[in-house]
Amino acid sequence: MEPHHFFETERLILRPTNLEDASFLLKVLNTPKWLQFIGDRAVHTIEQAEEYILTRIKPQQDRLGYSNFTVIRKEDQVKMGFCGLYDREGVEGLDIGFAYLPAFEGKGYGTEAAKEMMRAGFEDFEASEISGITVEENIASRKLMEKLGMGFQKRINLPNDPVELLLYYISRKTYDDLHQKE
Repeated sequence: MEPHHFFETERLILRPTNLEDASFLLKVLNTPKWLQFIGDRAVHTIEQAEEYILTRIKPQQDRLGYSNFTVIRKEDQVKMGFCGLYDREGVEGLDIGFAYLPAFEGKGYGTEAAKEMMRAGFEDFEASEISGITVEENIASRKLMEKLGMGFQKRINLPNDPVELLLYYISRKTYDDLHQKE
């Protein structure tokens, strides 16, 4: 798979997050839901957002061809949020993650983007499994992972993080079985 691949759905473009997205990343990382459910990443200036992209996102993009993707609505080119696949310490296989500005929640964009990311993970990046993690209180993320066919597996803690997380999981076989029925 070529690095920095773009993906499209009926309504969305998913493109690798880059330095052009620094101000948008700053906004998303400081929304109340991000801070409540994911945590403060200490990104409070444009410079810190650029550093986050260069040190946390770009290295994985360069190494694996996937990481964080900026989700853009096709009809007006508005950036709505992020969806991606992550090589995360403490999580087996690929980890799917997503976050959106509040104005774009509840409109199906998250599901549409996550379905495409999951398809890409299995079909383009040849993953054998995809996991997802969230705090118990994040009902919206839990529902989205269940909509994707992921099942709750167990409670975990990531290395050096005291917050207990719920781990969801789907295997390639389960994904294939679900999509043969469609």
